[in-house]
Order: sequence, then C-alpha cells, then structure tokens
Amino acid sequence: MIKFNLENRVAVVTGGAQGFGLAIVERFIESGAKVVIWDIDEAEAKNAVSKISSKNLIYQIVDVTNFKSISDRLIEVEKLFGKIDILVNNAGIAGKNTTVADYPIEEWNRVINLNLNSVFYCSKAVVPFMEKNNYGRIINIASIAGKEGNPNASAYSSSKAGVIGLTKSLGKELANKNIAVNCVTPAAAKTRIFDQMTEEHINYMLSKIPRNKFAKVEELASLVTWLASEENSFSTAAVFDLSGGRATY
Repeated sequence: MIKFNLENRVAVVTGGAQGFGLAIVERFIESGAKVVIWDIDEAEAKNAVSKISSKNLIYQIVDVTNFKSISDRLIEVEKLFGKIDILVNNAGIAGKNTTVADYPIEEWNRVINLNLNSVFYCSKAVVPFMEKNNYGRIINIASIAGKEGNPNASAYSSSKAGVIGLTKSLGKELANKNIAVNCVTPAAAKTRIFDQMTEEHINYMLSKIPRNKFAKVEELASLVTWLASEENSFSTAAVFDLSGGRATY
C-alpha cells in the first residue's frame, strides 16, 4: 500500500464513524495525521475510535446542519491541535427512492440539508482557519449520481450535483492560496447507506457500472488521502471519478 505523508496534519472527517468516512479516517491515521471524527451517532463514533485505537484519533458529536455547532467545534479542534489542515465533507444520506411527483417535500429538504447545506456550512466555517495558516485541503464526497442523475433518487442526485458545483466555485475562489478544494464522485459501495435504498434501486446502480461490481471503500480512501496530501499541490476545483466506468464526462 502506498503511504501518503500526512505527518503533522490535522484532519476533520464528517460522518467519519462508518462507511466511506471510517475508511478515510483509517487511512489518514495510517498516514500520520491527527484526526477528529465528526458524527451525530455517539455509539458509532465510540466504536470507530475503539476499533482504530490510536492516540491521534478523537471524536466530537456534531450536527453538521447547524452552523453554530460547526463553528464551536472547529474552535475546539484548533485549541486541541493548534490548527486545522484538512476537511473531508463526507456526511450524507440516500433519502427515499421514489419519483419526483411522489417525493415528500420534508424528505427533499432533509436530504438537501444534510448532503449539500452541510458541505457549505462546514466549508464556510473552516476556510478562515486554513487561510490563517496558508494551508488547506477540502475534499467533498459527491457521487456519480450528481453527474448522471439517478431515477427515483432526485433529492440525492440534486444534492450531489450541488456539491460538485460548490466544489468548483470554492476551489476557484481559493486557487491563488495554498488551499485545494476537490471532490470525488464514487459509484455505489456496499456501506450502510444501502440500508436506506430499495433492492430495485441497488440493482439499478449495479447495472450501470461497466465493471459490474461496487466500489471498495479502501480505493476511495486512497484517492482522498492523496487529495489531502501536500503531493496534491496543483489540482483544485476538480472532480475525480471512481465510477467503475460509469461516468460519461
């Protein structure tokens, strides 16, 4: 396994207690970073910290749809570690699988709030910390659904398309600084987000992947770790596919 150097870097990973987030946390720790898991589920966060068992890993219970909560926790992270170098916006939900005509408005707002608004809130809050230290890496976990648009998943697809647009805007705003902002658009992986989907929708996603298999969380973690490292000193406002051949642009 290639080891990217994150020594002396401080990272915050939202939704870091399971799935993609946990794989990223594990790879960051292996690469030498100090990592703070942000999650809303304390039991899962405790399990993650116990599983990895590193002096460089802690967790905070954070509602990433609440800007004040985010700002308060970032101040705490800076007090603990002296700085914030890396932010991974990973927290998200799938939402219901149904048509636009039948999609409940409350559910639409819930998905957009967690999948898109939280990325805006966390990014808005963390940028001043990164600007102060003249260093930063923000990596947003979007989805191939944000590029392709999945039927019966309009809120999820729209939220992830929004994440792509936000990544490009913020990356260009910060391009003249040592802060890179990129996003990754994975195809589906077998994580607990599948529990929120119908079997029909899972089969639909698999049928669209030319490699005829789902992504591995470890592969995503490897790509994200490179994007978080000093080796990525050039790429910003970019979209990195991990789609098994599904992406058409």
